[in-house]
Amino acid sequence: MSIDISIEIPRVLAGQTVLVMGVANEWSLAYGIARACRAAGAELILTYPNAAVEKRLRPLAEEWGARCLPCDVQNDSHIKTLANELAGVEIHGLVHAIAFANKDELRGGISQTSRAGFQLALDVSCYSLIALMQHLAPRLALGARVVALTYEGSTKVVPNYNVMGVAKAALEATVRYLAAEIGPQGQRINALSAGPVNTLAARGISGFGGMLKHHEATAPLRRLTTQDDVANAALYLLSELSSGVTGTVHFVDTGAHLLGPTPTVE
Repeated sequence: MSIDISIEIPRVLAGQTVLVMGVANEWSLAYGIARACRAAGAELILTYPNAAVEKRLRPLAEEWGARCLPCDVQNDSHIKTLANELAGVEIHGLVHAIAFANKDELRGGISQTSRAGFQLALDVSCYSLIALMQHLAPRLALGARVVALTYEGSTKVVPNYNVMGVAKAALEATVRYLAAEIGPQGQRINALSAGPVNTLAARGISGFGGMLKHHEATAPLRRLTTQDDVANAALYLLSELSSGVTGTVHFVDTGAHLLGPTPTVE
């Protein structure tokens, strides 16, 4: 089923600065979020972990008039350098769209997860948010909003998602603890749980094509979740439209999280 869900984006972030971490290419969820933030009037700052991503990101940054800075979140010195580079900048929104697991960990059963693979997935996908909040705290405006991307595999068993499900569960718990910690400063943080979207990163999950087919056939809206769906929901959480919302997991998955076990789509 195809439906036009494009909307005219209101300029709810005019005059504000949003740091988006995790834009990998034009198909990534972070790209859609950054594009929506720019359309909503935000000044963008984008980060890249290595030269390969930088090469893809630079043209996008130029298109949006965005700053483009290096930051490998596995390296505390990189995060400290990023904080120093942003001296004098007031960050109103932070998007954590960073996750990684070795491809070998995303097939078979979770009991086959290696110790090194577990540590890598949890470090990149969860601890990085803690490290960023720690070092960027002086740069966050009073009333700043933070959004982290998660997935339903955090609470339900998704075939082959394995250690990423554990990492996303840890990420969601971290969001709750951070919400309690930063709330007194008027700052908010939420997790955005997207349905399966056909991104380059998602294709690393064994059997992902079947997941998409099943989602489209069984989700209440009978369609796939789109990049724009996720971007629009993120814009809500990054703006004062969600002024009383913090510490939550907001689903944007065309209703799939409502369902219990359903037959496999052949």
